[in-house]
Amino acid sequence: MFGINGAEFVVLLVVAVVVIGPERLPRYAEQLGSFVRSARGYLRDAKARVDAEIGDEIGDVDWSKLDPRQYDPRRIVREALLDDEPVRERVAPPPPPAASSVPQGGPAPFDDEAT
Repeated sequence: MFGINGAEFVVLLVVAVVVIGPERLPRYAEQLGSFVRSARGYLRDAKARVDAEIGDEIGDVDWSKLDPRQYDPRRIVREALLDDEPVRERVAPPPPPAASSVPQGGPAPFDDEAT
């Protein structure tokens, strides 16, 4: 929890007892307990609201497909490469050249309004 192991937790408790003092320790322990109870209540209510809003939709999800341990990068890359169509088959043939309205060797068309 919070990246604290057992020995560090004991040291924190000893420091708290020394800093807070034995006369104020029961009051702070009671406040900590009420905070933990209220936090659990908030989390329980939030979970109930989420379950009520989502309803049965969450039951339809196949969670085994979303397990990250099942993914093999080599298999994913292999399937991605094998599923692609060859590039030459997907490329459309080039369109035929546009017909020129200007005779070969004639002057280029000029539009007074365009320039």
